[in-house]
Amino acid sequence: MIGQRIRQLRAARGLSLDALAAEMGGLVTKQALSKYEQGKARPSPVVLTRLAEALGVKAAYLASEPGIQVEFLGYRKGPTLPRGEQAGVQGRVAEALEERVRLQGLIGDTDEPDIPVHSYRVEHIEDVEQAAIALRERWQTGTDPIANLTGVLEHRLVHVLEIDAKDKFDGISALAYDHERRPRAAALFTGSGLVGERQRLDLAHEIGHLVLQASDPVDKEQAALRFGGALLAPASALRSEVGRKRAVIGADELLLLKQQYGMSMQDLLHRIHDLAIISDVHYKQWCVEINRLQWRRGEPLPLPPEQSHWVQQTTLRAVSEGLISPDDDAMSDPSQPTASLPTIERRAFMKLPLDERRRIMAAQAERMVEHYETDTGWRELGTGDFAGEQ
Repeated sequence: MIGQRIRQLRAARGLSLDALAAEMGGLVTKQALSKYEQGKARPSPVVLTRLAEALGVKAAYLASEPGIQVEFLGYRKGPTLPRGEQAGVQGRVAEALEERVRLQGLIGDTDEPDIPVHSYRVEHIEDVEQAAIALRERWQTGTDPIANLTGVLEHRLVHVLEIDAKDKFDGISALAYDHERRPRAAALFTGSGLVGERQRLDLAHEIGHLVLQASDPVDKEQAALRFGGALLAPASALRSEVGRKRAVIGADELLLLKQQYGMSMQDLLHRIHDLAIISDVHYKQWCVEINRLQWRRGEPLPLPPEQSHWVQQTTLRAVSEGLISPDDDAMSDPSQPTASLPTIERRAFMKLPLDERRRIMAAQAERMVEHYETDTGWRELGTGDFAGEQ
């Protein structure tokens, strides 16, 4: 387990073997690190502690068995994403999902994620319209615009996270299983720094990759993209808003629809064209106009991105119920090594009781201490289980 942990964390941090050896101050060589990762040698307690410090986790975490197995169901990446960076993205995904499953266990949540994986068969591209309706019926969202897609997903244990991989990465969908192959959580990952309308369609697009089972010759990417539009703007609702046939649709109307459905003007035009509400000619006219106005780089009135509050809310719930204390290891997220506590917004923090606020502030101050002697996590492991390989 230690080798698997080291390899995953090293990839997640974007470190080569040489770089990790340097982070450890030359305590071990890259050859020794390679042996640890391959399971050919085990680090001594001293080395394990220094490894954990370099990787930003507790030594006990390095020696623990992963509580989940992560299966990647969709991975949309650019052709320029290097293999090492791809491994890093997958490592960060696995870390983040394991932390969320751990929090689910703390509050006694044993539900399975409510996501019908590959349940909607698509023989023709138009079949995605019915698939989107079926998923909305399952989730009881009706046909109204979904105000907060992230909230709808996380309520069903489909976690929404961001991955910083710049323009080389588009999205990931993944499932986490326990050791008995029971689904424990699902996750959708999008690139960071997106405007709200782009983020929402990316999420809806990734849902499509999770729930659709497209048959040849249906293009899976086109099916998932159309599904995303159909999920955010159901055909019946959109036709009710704009009509069944339109000769012309103007920018002001598109801006209002953007605010209502949380989709970009370009994606709304694509959606309206898919539904044959506007003609091919008018759609092409709009494409030319969008290029002229340079709206592909940035549209008017960008929407703020949706925020995930699941970790913060669940952590505060666990603290208030006495399941963990603010200075407990369960408060730390190993996928965020520089921040031991999840970010607590000022308003939420100020609503906590005074004693609880003091405990949180004391825990944060304590975690700022970086002296090596303060990390005693290795003592929990004993001294007889590891070889002296250094």
